[in-house]
Amino acid sequence: MGPSGYIEGWLWHPRWAALPAAPRLGLVLVRYVYALLRDIVAGPLTLHAMGLVYVTLLSVVPLLAVSFSVVKAFGFHHQLEPLLFGFLEPLGARGAELTARVIAFVDAAQSGVLAGVGLLFLFITALTMAGQMEDSFNRIWRVERPRSLGRRVTEYLSVILVGPVVMVTAMTLIAGLRSNTLVQALGDSPLGIITGMPGEILPYALVCLGFSLVYWFVPNTPVRLRAALAGGGLGGVLWAGTGVLFTTFVVNAAATISIYATFAIVISALFWLYLSWLILLIGAQFAFYLQHPDHLRIGYRPAVTGTGQLEAAAITVMLLVARTFRTGNTPLTVADIAAQTGLPGLTLGPVIGRLESAQLLARSSGEGLLLQREPRNVLVEDIVLAVRQPAGADIGERLHWPAPVATLAMQMEGGIAGALGKRSLADLVDEAG
Repeated sequence: MGPSGYIEGWLWHPRWAALPAAPRLGLVLVRYVYALLRDIVAGPLTLHAMGLVYVTLLSVVPLLAVSFSVVKAFGFHHQLEPLLFGFLEPLGARGAELTARVIAFVDAAQSGVLAGVGLLFLFITALTMAGQMEDSFNRIWRVERPRSLGRRVTEYLSVILVGPVVMVTAMTLIAGLRSNTLVQALGDSPLGIITGMPGEILPYALVCLGFSLVYWFVPNTPVRLRAALAGGGLGGVLWAGTGVLFTTFVVNAAATISIYATFAIVISALFWLYLSWLILLIGAQFAFYLQHPDHLRIGYRPAVTGTGQLEAAAITVMLLVARTFRTGNTPLTVADIAAQTGLPGLTLGPVIGRLESAQLLARSSGEGLLLQREPRNVLVEDIVLAVRQPAGADIGERLHWPAPVATLAMQMEGGIAGALGKRSLADLVDEAG
């Protein structure tokens, strides 16, 4: 057992169950801090952040060009430049220089390629960045299957086209309301609280809200609003605090950075971009743990499952899908089944894949699970064999087992068939009521 094993054994020791409320709350907070630090050091968060930095370098100019083109039609394009500078502000004076350069690139892209094939390339590049971002979030949320291509195109384009307009409009309205005498009549209403925020706090509140919306929308699984808001709050606070520390570092390390000459602005921007993505992913990880606290201890370690558990999971999936089919309700998704059973999506994914290969299940366009046969025509034995002997197995068909092993395997299969008999999926649904 390594050091992490000893730490986890102490943090999750059964004796802490009898602690009073206040100390137990402190212990829970320590568990969350430990889980996040463990995932940063040994988990894939840093690798995902590095990958997103690479994709961002390819996509930032096309994405901004599309955003500027959309908001320009509404006359809001002048407000996007301050937003970009706000993100690069921790770079100090170099942030203003980099903002000017990016805007120059965007203007060149707008005037030179926003037509025909160039416009298509911009949208494809922007969609690629959004897809990479979803893949990282799906990994955090243990989602096995991403959005379909049709959903990616429609939903991502909606956000890319409408998001900048909504963001700039909201900031413009808030700025106007702050100087409006009608705000005084709002009293203690939520709008009055928002517009009454000091100018130094309001931008960070909007950052927290933006992080929360990302956590709620991007993963291909239902995210509770409470978890998204908590993750957005943590991500926004970390981003603001890291920005202050990074600004101090850039100012104090000016002599050292000058060694890199003209490359200093690039190196500083890349490092700040990496920190920003890492903080965004940390907030998403916190939101996931808040919604699924049973994963705090296991983290990214693969869940150990036996054949018996996989068989039970397959029968459970088929039972839930058949019951939904009989009642005529909306088809269940993998996330729905995971919520009902407590099984993670990464465990359900291979099981459902085998059921699909056996032509017992199919997916609708909305990722809902559908039966391919009537429940009365599906034997429980078929479900078990779909897991025990998956169709299209990776190993070859011509296997040469030793004679005793082959005989024992036949006896085991015969025992399963005898125990299950001719019970069908419809029989299970009837027994489940």
